[in-house]
Amino acid sequence: MRVVIQRVKSSQVEVEGEVVGKIGRGLNLLVGISSNDTEAELDWMVRKCLELRIFPDGENGDRFSKSVQEINGELLVISQFTLYGDCRKGRRPSFDKSATPQPAKELYDRFVQKLRQSGLKVETGIFGAMMDVLIVNDGPVTLLLEKESTQKIPVP
Repeated sequence: MRVVIQRVKSSQVEVEGEVVGKIGRGLNLLVGISSNDTEAELDWMVRKCLELRIFPDGENGDRFSKSVQEINGELLVISQFTLYGDCRKGRRPSFDKSATPQPAKELYDRFVQKLRQSGLKVETGIFGAMMDVLIVNDGPVTLLLEKESTQKIPVP
């Protein structure tokens, strides 16, 4: 599982010109699900997104001392299968490691559900839709979180 995590002043997502998700201060999460991801990767990623200390402590404090939970921030979660695009060969990305749509949607929905259990405001885009994402990045602070599955996949 891969998540591009961005500290934002605000963010919103539009589908066909209509705003479907909008947040103030918090995190914009671009989420990629791999074909090997399991509940274990979801749990690790939820904990990391909620507890990662990337917000400042007060006006002149440390720039990385509080989590999104500690500031009562908001989350905008956007599905993005292209995070598993492999561009090492040729001129067109390969998406062999991306999960297929149905299992990816199920894991994405569970990821969002687990984030909502935190009590924070959680907004989303529409899975599989073409979306316009507007981000006012704070800092800017942008990090890549990755948790590879430890599940052994049988080789045919």
